[in-house]
Amino acid sequence: MAEPEETHFEDTEASAADAPETVGTNLDPVAELEARLAEVEAERDELRDRMVRALAEAENSRKRAEKDRRDAQLYGGSKIARDMLPVYDNLARALNAATEETRAAAGGLVEGVELTLRELTGILQKHGVERICPEVGDRFDPHLHQAMFEAPVPDYKAGQIIQVMAEGFMLHDQLLRPAHVGVSSTPA
Repeated sequence: MAEPEETHFEDTEASAADAPETVGTNLDPVAELEARLAEVEAERDELRDRMVRALAEAENSRKRAEKDRRDAQLYGGSKIARDMLPVYDNLARALNAATEETRAAAGGLVEGVELTLRELTGILQKHGVERICPEVGDRFDPHLHQAMFEAPVPDYKAGQIIQVMAEGFMLHDQLLRPAHVGVSSTPA
């Protein structure tokens, strides 16, 4: 038969006292809980910050999408409106070229062109297109007018409009085409 092994019991207090203390080991449960609480609070603060940033970004995206939708609604027709401006110009030129004799000889034709121009103008206005109609003698505005030439003209100050070659057009607050004008360069 085998002999039973001898069991040695050591004094646990002596063993704990003999063991070297390790730095950073928290034997105090309150300190350990406070450290864990600080970690959890830091993680919470980081997650809260990320959530607030994500919400702000989502709100900014929503506002951008809304602005893009409004702009598309207001200015989406600008390309076709710009393409219709030469039609307006040609109808206006045709009416300006009609003399009294032409009106007497082809009154129905002239009236048809007038009605077509009026209809086109109404449709453009309905969609937010407004005419820029400078008059001779008005002050040149580079935001609304394009100077096609300059010439010294007596009785006009420098910067005054001396001729209007084509009307300009705006779509709401956006310039579609500046009015084409001639400007006086008479020295002061």
